[in-house]
Amino acid sequence: MILMKLDLAQLIKKNDFEGIKALIISKIPLIIGALIMILIGFRIANLIGNIAVKAMKAKGVDESIHSFIRTIIVLILKIIVILSAISTLGININSIIAALGATGIAAGLGLQESVSQFASGISILINKPFKSGDYVELENVSGKVKEIKLMYTTLITLDNKQIIVPNSHITSNNLINYTSQSKRRLDLVYSISYNTDIAKAKQVLYEVVNNYELVLKNPEPIIAVKEHASNSINIACYVWCNSTDYWDVFYYMQEQVKIAFDSNGVSIPFEQLDLHISNDNSLNDILSK
Repeated sequence: MILMKLDLAQLIKKNDFEGIKALIISKIPLIIGALIMILIGFRIANLIGNIAVKAMKAKGVDESIHSFIRTIIVLILKIIVILSAISTLGININSIIAALGATGIAAGLGLQESVSQFASGISILINKPFKSGDYVELENVSGKVKEIKLMYTTLITLDNKQIIVPNSHITSNNLINYTSQSKRRLDLVYSISYNTDIAKAKQVLYEVVNNYELVLKNPEPIIAVKEHASNSINIACYVWCNSTDYWDVFYYMQEQVKIAFDSNGVSIPFEQLDLHISNDNSLNDILSK
């Protein structure tokens, strides 16, 4: 192989076109073999790419990444096939590999932030901590997932604002997915005055909960005294519902509990100030002046 490389270089230097022609003709079998290797190798690369797509579908990987992963796999395999074919012609491919490696390192350093975003996007699409349509919260940002891209994720807030969140920010912080589970619990607290019958207040809450079909019977609701606050008795009311019904149940409870408390004479306390008048003579003298 080295001899052929030296011979070709010498022939080119001497402008010996007849020698070059003869050398190429002598290598035609190798050239044909290299072309056959490329054709077969490309077919195998495409086949492996298709197998990879089927494997991703079987594992439930997001469809938006299928085409991209297949393209990367096929491209890498085709480069390997081409380099292998070139090596059969007696050409030293070490310098080519070194050049490709240096180019890759330079590109990686120059696009470090983009590479980080890209890797995070791949991680999100493969691990699927959330999907389109889920309602998520990330630090001080929350909204419904509209679109997951390789570089960023788009959220839509409840008031219809669009938020673009870099994927690296998502994978490096704690994230709450409110809709990943089919059921969700509402943790509500209602305050009653100290002179109200606790048993009656709890019974009213049970009636409100049981009269709404969107509140699940299993798990059972929990209604119990939570704490003795400074000016009220706070009653915890924990009820379960389907995740999609969360806000419907929340608004229903907030309205119907107030109506039910008023109808049944359950007093809802409000902040008040008690003023105590002292009989101390010095204070009376001050007030009389």
